[in-house]
Amino acid sequence: MVARGEIARFWSLESLHMVSSDGGTESSALVDDNGSEEDFSYEELCQANPRYLQPGGEQLAINELINDGSVVCAEALWDHVTMDDQELGFKAGDVIQVLEASNKDWWWGRNEDKEAWFPASFVRLRVNQEELSENSSSTHGEEQEEDASKPRHKHSENKHQMRTNVIQEIMNTERVYIKHLKDICEGYIRQCRKHTGMFTVSQLATIFGNIEDIYKFQRKFLKDLEKQYNKEEPHLSEIGSCFLQHQEGFAIYSEYCNNHPGACVELSNLMKQGKYRHFFEACRLLQQMIDIALDGFLLTPVQKICKYPLQLAELLKYTTQEHSDYNNIKAAYEAMKNVACLINERKRKLESIDKIARWQVSIVGWEGLDILDRSSELIHSGELTKITKQGRSQQRTFFLFDHQLVSCKKDLLRRDMLYYKGRIDMDEMELVDVEDGRDKDWNLSVRNAFKLVSRTTSEVHLFCAKKQEDKARWLQACADERLRVQEDQEMGMEISENQKKLAMLNAQKTGHGKSKVRLQRMPRGPAAPEPAPHAPAPRHRAHQRAPAAGLCPGRAQEEALALLAHLQ
Repeated sequence: MVARGEIARFWSLESLHMVSSDGGTESSALVDDNGSEEDFSYEELCQANPRYLQPGGEQLAINELINDGSVVCAEALWDHVTMDDQELGFKAGDVIQVLEASNKDWWWGRNEDKEAWFPASFVRLRVNQEELSENSSSTHGEEQEEDASKPRHKHSENKHQMRTNVIQEIMNTERVYIKHLKDICEGYIRQCRKHTGMFTVSQLATIFGNIEDIYKFQRKFLKDLEKQYNKEEPHLSEIGSCFLQHQEGFAIYSEYCNNHPGACVELSNLMKQGKYRHFFEACRLLQQMIDIALDGFLLTPVQKICKYPLQLAELLKYTTQEHSDYNNIKAAYEAMKNVACLINERKRKLESIDKIARWQVSIVGWEGLDILDRSSELIHSGELTKITKQGRSQQRTFFLFDHQLVSCKKDLLRRDMLYYKGRIDMDEMELVDVEDGRDKDWNLSVRNAFKLVSRTTSEVHLFCAKKQEDKARWLQACADERLRVQEDQEMGMEISENQKKLAMLNAQKTGHGKSKVRLQRMPRGPAAPEPAPHAPAPRHRAHQRAPAAGLCPGRAQEEALALLAHLQ
């Protein structure tokens, strides 16, 4: 009989191999002591992690476990904000129970009391899926007494095994990740550079970004991880120092994540042409890559950098304070959490610029520089009364972005139409709170007022809000704007000129000011896949596509070579 609280069985989903209760594992080292993955073929990787690498294998394994009655849990990588009742909303770090995983893009799950669809790419499956025996309570006092000395020893063994699970997940997923990066660099980029008639240098930079630099960095990182990995007793491994040693190097992911939305657009445009679809498929077959499209491979670095904090958090959970690696793991977790937060923030900003560009296009009579030339985020918006030196009142709608405050006037008949009336450079202004009563400088009685005063000239702007709480919001928003600008400068938060131009070009193509655009603060997180299905599919074994032809050398590779030669 199992004592209360004793773990009857546990397993590792990310590495997708069962772990026996006696602590034995099916582990296999994929990289030698020098950290070189070159000596291992794709077949050897598949033999070591068969389900993890095979197309559809993860879905198949999850559904098998669910059908067996196991509880499968996932952790959210990003926020998922939704207004659709058919979708499950959650915040980064939330735990979701996976109930159905047959669809590769959308899974059916439970969060608190709600069941609904959620995007599979937004979550990471927990390594240690703990399963408690339902018949765990002992009915006899004698049995409880007899087992009293066992739980502590058993708990220690289980904690060691769970730490082993997380360590092995980190090691195995790093090795597989290196294989994917290598395939992208050697399978796609190398072939693209040979076909100069199909790709320009600029196109390749847009599609692949700095992924070659990431590949070089990750190889060094994995080499150091392997040195700290204890193959005989994985739970004794001390890998925390590796993350701390390389924490500055992970900053290269910022550039890649910033570039990723533009890469998706460029790749999507190319895929509309048959010759490019055939070309990329031929590259995949020739490199003997798993059956995943190029856009799926290009998403892996974005997902990878967000997984590190979750992996380290779980490792910290199963690392005792007495463990020699505890302090380093704790510091590594904080460091990687900060890296991921920074990258998520940059990604969120990039996703907001398209909407800002469409908003500008909808404004009638826009003058001067594009809003994106200096700004990338809406901080606050609302109506204020602007008071002139002559005492005239002007009702305006204001939009506070980083670096600038834009003033618009509503059309008298069409209230959804806005006319451009000017802007104020917030970098040159100082915020001044004005008390209710007569203002001596303007010789006017004001309520709920504040001023923006130039630091270099005599320029002064006086604003009045309708209510005291509206004024408080504006004062806070102006303080937030200054803080956001400072943070952006400290973090080197920049959006490339190409991304700005692309956003404005797309906005001009789709809008031309004819339709209303509601501008609001963007939620955090990446764009979700296509809309969720309307109802959960019946539970069944996940359908798998036929194994990729490239996995079997011979005829498929000959055909791929012939196709590439023909395209060249």
